[in-house]
Amino acid sequence: MARAASAVRGLHRFAVREGLVAHDPAREVRPPALPKRLPKALDVADVEKLLAAAGPGDGPLVRRDRALLEFLYGTGARISEAVGCAVDDLDLDTGAVLLHGKGGKTRLVPVGGYARAALSTYLARARPDLVRAGRGTPAVFVNARGGPLSRQSAWTILRRAARRAGLRVDGPHGVSPHTLRHSYATHLLDGGADIRVVQELLGHASVTTTQVYTLVTVERLREVYATAHPRAR
Repeated sequence: MARAASAVRGLHRFAVREGLVAHDPAREVRPPALPKRLPKALDVADVEKLLAAAGPGDGPLVRRDRALLEFLYGTGARISEAVGCAVDDLDLDTGAVLLHGKGGKTRLVPVGGYARAALSTYLARARPDLVRAGRGTPAVFVNARGGPLSRQSAWTILRRAARRAGLRVDGPHGVSPHTLRHSYATHLLDGGADIRVVQELLGHASVTTTQVYTLVTVERLREVYATAHPRAR
């Protein structure tokens, strides 16, 4: 309906502009408001299944995949920020990472204990073997040829782990590169984090962008109420 209304309005604007008609009868027609699609966030149990599904064994690529997934969920980084992260941006002693976001903006973000442990293992016992195959790169996450990991490869790693975990990967509600970022923000707010703090952690220029996650948590509250309260239905 919205698309049809837009086409009709565009046709009449064109007709007036070209002098084909004197009046635009569609000028006051307002297309229906499209429903706002909330970010898809996994619950904590599904995130844990996803993180545990990086792959069997302890080979260099498995350690890398595990560190990447822990990093994405532990910092809320965009996938482009994760693959663009350099070794010098990491300070695992203090548990912080400098992320390079949109528009050349940088922000300092804490790195959780699980992500720090996975990164430490990867940097010490996997990355040196992978880098040896290439010409040397400052990137934290590297591919099997020793070069920087691409966004597409990082997405593939995430989707592969999601399939192993039994999570949906196709369709509008499938696991995507932004899923762990959405989950990170939602779980912070569910845990009582201040929205301004979450805004800074996500690197949003405006708190209005961050406020969409408060709608997610309200929906979750409604679900819990509907299933737990004896008079909810």
